[in-house]
Amino acid sequence: MTTLEDYLKRNARLYPEKTAIVDPDGQSLSYARLYESVVRKAMEFDDRKGRAVVFRNTQGADFLITYLALHRAGAIAVPMEAGTPEATMQAVGAELAEADFPSAVADVLYTTGTTGRSKGVMISQSAIIANGENLTEAQGFCHETTFVVCGPMNHIGSLSKLYPVIMQGGTLLILKGMKDLNAFFHALDYPEGRLATFLVPANIRILLAFSGKRLALYADKIDFIETGAAPMTHSDMRQLCRLLPRTRLYNTYASTETGIIATYNFNDGRCLEKCLGHPMKNSNFHITRQGRIACEGKTLMSGYAGNDKLTRQVLRDGILYTADRGQIDDEGMLRLLGREDDVINSAGYKVDPSEVEDAASDLPDIADCICIASPHPVLGTVPKLLSVMKEGCELDKKAVAKHIGSRLEAYKVPVYYEQVPSVRRTFNGKLDRKSYR
Repeated sequence: MTTLEDYLKRNARLYPEKTAIVDPDGQSLSYARLYESVVRKAMEFDDRKGRAVVFRNTQGADFLITYLALHRAGAIAVPMEAGTPEATMQAVGAELAEADFPSAVADVLYTTGTTGRSKGVMISQSAIIANGENLTEAQGFCHETTFVVCGPMNHIGSLSKLYPVIMQGGTLLILKGMKDLNAFFHALDYPEGRLATFLVPANIRILLAFSGKRLALYADKIDFIETGAAPMTHSDMRQLCRLLPRTRLYNTYASTETGIIATYNFNDGRCLEKCLGHPMKNSNFHITRQGRIACEGKTLMSGYAGNDKLTRQVLRDGILYTADRGQIDDEGMLRLLGREDDVINSAGYKVDPSEVEDAASDLPDIADCICIASPHPVLGTVPKLLSVMKEGCELDKKAVAKHIGSRLEAYKVPVYYEQVPSVRRTFNGKLDRKSYR
């Protein structure tokens, strides 16, 4: 079986001087130097074959070297967030020391825990390659791709982009995150290659709100942008299309458990809302009788580490059953209708909070928002909108309610409204709905 490390070795032979990685500290490694560093580092893990190694994501070249070296040594890479407490690192290590791993497992990736306790998802070597092939074919990763990594590399959203870049011999520009917009635009000024990046919807909203005109200056330089991890509002989709009319803009369906399943270039002149496209090369999907998305193919997880019972609840006979509600349109493309866990049951009606958030986000004074369930003395539970207002703006509850009412059915219009300084999000930009429950 060909591995990611085999591709790295090939690149070191074919393109020894090609820049493989530039990290936030300015360290630049060619493919020859990266491969040499991985080979040396792998020697440190000779005694860890088949065992899990827990390490922190430094968001730099040393992280990538360690990650690839663990694979080369036959160990299992368990990358954790940089700020993970030492006690948690030790607890995860102890837990995984007792787990039995299938022979092909390469990684254990911990989910962000937005829908429950964080779980260790086992990813095989073959799933890594299948994900890389999916992205390469569907989004056009190539040898000239220069990919700006903005998100945490211990999560599938950004980690998965390392796969096709290394497989194609492209270049990785790693950032510490999106807090420093100047650093992001500095990366876009990189003089070589066809620029691409992955941005969660929250980061896109920040760019549109504070640096839209500046982003538009790169309209002829950015090859493609992928988004995912959370629903993107239709208003933000349309605005991004206007700013970058010649850039491919992909909305992708993926998760740690499913791998990269489907993608849709919404800059196709139609900008279809909640559309996630056709299944990729190594994947497929269908909708269950309960209306949930079920996935098949080579990119699926091997299971949850040390938890066979939980694995059987979602993974049966090669099919991964998600909690996402969806439908397949007349063109065979997947449409995301929300997550079953997030639905608000109000007076017998079901409210998808993302619909409310999308409608509210159309208002120019709202910078961010989340729709949550709130107790009501008569109706039991009703929608409540928490809004972050742009600087100098105040929440006008009646105006917001009227606007949402013009877009949605009456039962979906929030009963309560509150202006808040911020909306809670996870480390990788998802709305942290769990914390509001």
